Amino acid sequence: MGRILIENGTVISPSGRFRADVLIDGERIAALLDPGSRALLGLDPDRVIDATGRYVIPGGVDVHTHMQLPMGPTMSSDTFATGTVAAAWGGVTTIVDFASQQVGERVMDGLEARHAEAAGQCAVDYAFHQTIGGVDDESLASIRQLVEREGISSIKLFMAYPGSYYSDDGQILRAMQVAGELGALTMMHAENGLAIDVLRAQAIARGDTAPVFHGLTRPPELEGEATNRAVQLARVAGDAPLYIVHLSAAHALEEVARARHRGQNVFAETCPQYLWLSLEEHLSRPGVEGAAYVCSTPLRSHHDHHQRDLWTGLRNDDLAVVSTDHCPFCMKDQKDLGSDDFTAIPNGIGGVEHRLELMYQGVVAGEITLERWVETCCTTPARLFGMHPRKGEIVPGADADVVVWDPTSSTTIGLAGKHHMNMDHSAYEGFVVDGKVETVISRGEVVVERDQFVGRVGHGRFVERSLPAVLR
Repeated sequence: MGRILIENGTVISPSGRFRADVLIDGERIAALLDPGSRALLGLDPDRVIDATGRYVIPGGVDVHTHMQLPMGPTMSSDTFATGTVAAAWGGVTTIVDFASQQVGERVMDGLEARHAEAAGQCAVDYAFHQTIGGVDDESLASIRQLVEREGISSIKLFMAYPGSYYSDDGQILRAMQVAGELGALTMMHAENGLAIDVLRAQAIARGDTAPVFHGLTRPPELEGEATNRAVQLARVAGDAPLYIVHLSAAHALEEVARARHRGQNVFAETCPQYLWLSLEEHLSRPGVEGAAYVCSTPLRSHHDHHQRDLWTGLRNDDLAVVSTDHCPFCMKDQKDLGSDDFTAIPNGIGGVEHRLELMYQGVVAGEITLERWVETCCTTPARLFGMHPRKGEIVPGADADVVVWDPTSSTTIGLAGKHHMNMDHSAYEGFVVDGKVETVISRGEVVVERDQFVGRVGHGRFVERSLPAVLR
């Protein structure tokens, strides 16, 4: 592994951009040096990477992925191996996936099984959140063990999906009280699942079975209502830290902003699909073409102001993080299971490979700055989920997770261009985006360079996480 010097580049941090050479020694960043100081300091690195005209940014941290996730009769198509290789191609050097528990199951059994699935199978570093679908005395007691012994400082609850992961308000309050007392973060899928089930059943009874009705039966008002309810429950639970996942609607963003402005520990993420895709152009396509864009929360109408408000939320920090909710399915034998019945379509869009590329377009368009790009995709995810300063920023002592980004090149996304996820289609097929992932280093090991994956499955390690570091 040895020593690597990245020289002549511009380092991007949340607080600014500056010229510096980055010295990597083994798995850690050893120093940030004045440009061109190699000879003066007598450095003789094992390898020099010339980053002239390039940005040098922290490895991406995607805190919301679903590798080999069972869903109905099928399973998300990326394994931990294929999904983390794709992540590396996209400049992502750390993912946080989920261990799951449903009613009648033991939390620690689900965690043990998930560890067995991921161990030795990841090309980049990984961690877990714990999904709790059966809130009872046993699962509540397990939260303390997760935090104190297992390096897992976040739990996920659902206000949707009655019969599998759904928790009622009383269960949510109990879980928030326990998590809040420990300082752990409660992640919330905020949609009114009971009301949505009524709308779905009514649509099917009318014969409205096309994929677009997946979105129309999950209206933004029900995302906003559930987000408000989650915020109020967290407030009653003693200002328990709350993180809203995959926020897609202006209605929900308004509730998050209101809570943050009064000082609550409420945070939220959005995803690239909600910034670049829409109900009309994508989810409304006929048959299996529309099925490709079924995800929950759903794509929103471009006739409303959701996308505009989400970009504003990213600029003013009411949206703290951009994740992908990467949950890929192939068209054949997966998405096509429900081409004539939207309720049978596996929910999810693949995107772990393209988050940095798609969010860089926000920089190009003037929606966000370079610093905010890095902050939302790298630094804040690491801080919120207890991995900073080890992850998410180029500072001495941090893991040597580094991306060299070429702003002068472009990337064509899709099967005919850049596509390494285990899917037979791309939600972003044909998108031509500015910028390119040129070199990716994970814990001091070059894993992508010269348009080739040169890393290895098994390189990635499990990351034990501490408590959130950015609570007000």
